[in-house]
Amino acid sequence: MARTIPKLLMEISSTYPEVNAQLSKDKNGVFQGRTYKELFEEVRKFAAGLHKLKVKRGDHVGLISENRKEWFVADLSILSLGAADVPRGNDSMAAELAYILGFSECSLVIVENGDQLKKILSVKDQIPSLKHFIVLDSEYEAVDTGKINVHGYSDVIALGESQLESKPDLITKEIEQGQDDDIATIIFTSGTTGEPKGVMLTHHNFLYQVGCIPDRISVKPGDVWICVLPVWHSFERIVQYIALGSASTLAYSKPIGQIMLADMAAIHPKWMASVPRIWEAVRAGIYRNVKQNGGLKLLLFNFFVSVGGTHKKLEDLLTGRTPDFKKRSRGLDFTMAILPYLLMWPLRLLGNALVFNKIKAKLGGSFVAGISGGGALPPSVDAFFGSAGILLLEGYGLTETAPVLAVRSQFKPIPGTVGTPLPGTECRILDENGRVLAPGTMGVIHVRGPQVMQGYYNKPEATAAVLDSEGWLNTGDLGMLTHRGELKITGRAKDTIVLLGGENIEPLPIEQKLTESEYIDTAVVVGQDQKFLAALLVPNFDAVERYADENHIPYDKIEDLMESEDIRELFDSEINYYVSEHTGFRTFERVYRFKLLKSAFQVGDELSAKQEIKRHVIAEKYADEITKLFE
Repeated sequence: MARTIPKLLMEISSTYPEVNAQLSKDKNGVFQGRTYKELFEEVRKFAAGLHKLKVKRGDHVGLISENRKEWFVADLSILSLGAADVPRGNDSMAAELAYILGFSECSLVIVENGDQLKKILSVKDQIPSLKHFIVLDSEYEAVDTGKINVHGYSDVIALGESQLESKPDLITKEIEQGQDDDIATIIFTSGTTGEPKGVMLTHHNFLYQVGCIPDRISVKPGDVWICVLPVWHSFERIVQYIALGSASTLAYSKPIGQIMLADMAAIHPKWMASVPRIWEAVRAGIYRNVKQNGGLKLLLFNFFVSVGGTHKKLEDLLTGRTPDFKKRSRGLDFTMAILPYLLMWPLRLLGNALVFNKIKAKLGGSFVAGISGGGALPPSVDAFFGSAGILLLEGYGLTETAPVLAVRSQFKPIPGTVGTPLPGTECRILDENGRVLAPGTMGVIHVRGPQVMQGYYNKPEATAAVLDSEGWLNTGDLGMLTHRGELKITGRAKDTIVLLGGENIEPLPIEQKLTESEYIDTAVVVGQDQKFLAALLVPNFDAVERYADENHIPYDKIEDLMESEDIRELFDSEINYYVSEHTGFRTFERVYRFKLLKSAFQVGDELSAKQEIKRHVIAEKYADEITKLFE
């Protein structure tokens, strides 16, 4: 394995020059290929152009764009020069970008389009290091940039070509200087506090995972990956490096059902990395189509889904693909499962012929497996695709681990778990006193391995809070190990909420904003592994009572008002006012449903002695109320 990502590109482009590295749509919507030889040549030119613009080893380069073929070129070019990129998506707020780009001292920022250019220009005074922009789109509106230079993508390519005419080995020499412990990227964690943390990841952090891939999945040169995730997230980013390391092909699509399925029919992908929400949407689309037909087709569909699910469970018992949190007899499992498994086999074959083969065809006909990450895969979604014979491999990781810690194996996937940790990765479960727990016992997940970050950029105290002197990272997540070492994620010890779409949300800033309302005393935002956020609200009972009296809302006792439609409308208005775009929150950070509680939180119960919210106590005590919020 090469020691840096650009060295890996050189090796692959030499060994597989005519294999497609990328597939992207032309102006007519037809996929066109770019070979590994062509990709490396484009990287050489763009890197040489960056070199001309004074990008050098150790620099930080902003990269604000969604997933597209030019993103990968820009990324590989930055790394070829020994610099590190600082990526972010187009949905980032101007204030967020000002902090990230200013804190990391970027002198050059690559943006996708004119909108991103204008957004960053609006806060340019907060980024004193900024000297150059590069715009990836070929067309964008001219704007006044003051003393900051703006270059088009093709302009940088032309600069590079000119450089390479006189110095043809300029970039290969730069690549040869690279070391595996060079910082490849600084990915800032999501947050609305104004001070997200920059996770420093090296070439080795990523390449270790690339080297582990044959242990988990069998990816071959020329295999097509359909790409639908934002590439600034570490999950999609490692997928791109895995594709590079296996000489497979990245095909760029969108996470929109009609577009994605049409693209799958056109390119016949074998692999897709996605968040749970995408698989949930695919399942919902299938059910929606079946219900439209109704009648006998709906009955047959439900019957064969049930048959497929039962047969899959029996198959898992026969093959030892069940999570063992307690020791069990494999011989007994086999004896109990073999006869019903054989008896149901003809029905399973019939279900494949009548129902499931049609579903597989919609995925392009060549689909091998989907890798699900960025949030917990709902068991019902996992079971549905299992019943259809479509393999989903759930993984687990963090930005701080670049990101993969564990993933189910294609060769022996264990449902209900995220598989075993990668080879060379250590995992232990600790209780609140730091004691190592036995298999089957829930505690906080701590990990150590070659993919663990170097730390948070310029934040040694924040680094020390999660990473100890022996290299153990406190993930802040709750889980347990099986007797065979598979990991099951059971919850989150830290506060970060991850939605089904993979969006990471810090609840505290939202809660703090909500309590600016005179009618809200305490707010607890919930939504782990859901499509949207909701909140449990403790009202300011005096203020609510006063409002009711002033607006002639009838009630016998204060608790009655918590069910009043007029009061619910008041709180709905307050939530939409305080948590909205105009107050600095993105769409997925908004609160869409809420529950008004009839009593205040108490110290020793929902609150700690320091008056801090005890989220896990609240999650357990109000489990029914939280469940109803997402029904």
